[in-house]
Order: sequence, then C-alpha cells, then structure tokens
Amino acid sequence: MRKLRARHVVWDWNGTLLNDNHAVLAAVNTVCAQYGCPAVTLDEWRAVFSRPILACYEKVLGQALTQADWDVIDQRYHTAYRLELESCGLAAGVPNLLHQWRDGGRTQSLLSMWFHDELVPLIGKLSLTDLFDRVDGLRGYNMGGSKASHLVEHLKAQDLDPAEVILIGDVVDDAEAAAQVGAQCVLVTTGMMPRDRLETAGVPVTDSIPEALALIDA
Repeated sequence: MRKLRARHVVWDWNGTLLNDNHAVLAAVNTVCAQYGCPAVTLDEWRAVFSRPILACYEKVLGQALTQADWDVIDQRYHTAYRLELESCGLAAGVPNLLHQWRDGGRTQSLLSMWFHDELVPLIGKLSLTDLFDRVDGLRGYNMGGSKASHLVEHLKAQDLDPAEVILIGDVVDDAEAAAQVGAQCVLVTTGMMPRDRLETAGVPVTDSIPEALALIDA
C-alpha cells in the first residue's frame, strides 16, 4: 500500500478514536424495541449503516419514516447511548500514537458528529484536549446526514490546505467528505462499516489506528 503525505490529521471520534460499537448497538436496539422489532446484531447494523441514518432505520424497522419519527428515534437513541458511554474505551494505540504524532511537530484536530457540548467535556475527561488544535462536534439539529459541510468549516477555521490533510474515519461518508474538500482519507474497520463496504470508497483501508498512521509520511 502506497505511503501518503500529510502534516495534519483530522480524526473522527465515534468508531475511530472511541471504541463505542457496543454502545451504538445497545442504542439501536432500544429503538428497535420501541417499534416492536427484534434486536439486531452488530453485523446486521453494520450491513445497513449509511448516511442519511434515517434510511438505515427504515431498513431495520421495515417501514417508511417521517421527520417526526426521526425526532423520536434520535432522542431515544441518544438517551440509550449516553447510558453506555461510561463503558466506552479508547481505540488501540490511543492516546500514545496521537502524542507521538504531535511530538513529531505535526498537527491534528477532531471532527465529530457527536454533540459539541458533550464532546468537549468528554475529551477533557479522557485527557485528550491538549492533543488537538481544534475540536468540533455537532452544533444544532442534524438529520444524520453528511459530514462534508462540517469538514469544510473545520478546515477553514484552521486555515488548512486540504491537500496537506488526511481524515481518518470509519465510514464511507468520511471518505466522501474528504474527497469533496480535496483532502486525503484513510478508513479503519473498527467502527460501523465492514471492510468490503469501506473498500468501495477507493481509499486505503486498515484495521487499526497504528496501521492507519503507519501509512502516512509527514
């Protein structure tokens, strides 16, 4: 696999730096139970996961859903997810490899679709704040859509040249967002999509954070 060159990494959070698959699954199955549907396995959820997320629930629940349905689903999902959040640990290699990246004179930031007001104190609690030049989570309402517009603003706020940036994430949407802004991308198989679907994005796919960073030359 060819080496990539970058001076800045934009990290995804859920499923990338944070190992939260069990929390996601528990929250999804809370929604399934509310609709009287059987629980799904992690592999079943990963098989249908995409953005917009509403479409995933339509497949799992077997019915068309409205924006009003989404409002209820979103609330129930996040309430259940928060109950599991304390049990979520960091991905293999984190934070040591992030310290090494920064100590090598390179920069990094965090862009998440988790709520900004909850993300900031969480990374503080995990002693990660000083590793990132900027942290952006979700501000305002979102229908579980693309990360692309958020990435545009994230890079603009740091005056970064997208050509010198690599986004490391766990879903195809991360690769699509990076492509839209002219950045590079590496995907990891630790989150919500299996390898075969990640490989359709046409970017390098690895099984861990250490493998992802090993692909990058500064």
